[in-house]
Amino acid sequence: MVNKNEESFGKKYKCCSKKLINLLFEKKQHIKAFPFIVYHLKDDFSFKAPFQIVLSVPKKIHKKAHDRNRIKRVLREVIRKNKGILESELLKSEKKLVLFLIYTAREELKYVILNDKIKSLFTLIINENTVHESNQN
Repeated sequence: MVNKNEESFGKKYKCCSKKLINLLFEKKQHIKAFPFIVYHLKDDFSFKAPFQIVLSVPKKIHKKAHDRNRIKRVLREVIRKNKGILESELLKSEKKLVLFLIYTAREELKYVILNDKIKSLFTLIINENTVHESNQN
């Protein structure tokens, strides 16, 4: 049986700091993996969760608010189910991660497809941050 706390996706995972978001875009570390563009930054941040995330579904692509809200709701669920991939690696490295995830697909993708894409995206982020850390040392 899975501990209920392990699969929660509460407020502590939501990035609300404008300073962090601006820092994220200044550093310009991003990954493009259809249907996402992800800006990411790994450092010693002071928030409680192993990572914080901002989800964005552009109004330019999805005109109707109910479409954008549905996509974000599905993305939150997929991230909630797969956050263990990121958390386990971040707890090992004792670093924190800030993510800004932009959904770029013109159509709404199925849950199963998004689930696979998020899993591969999280492993890509882990691999890129591992390579980036080894280059700094």
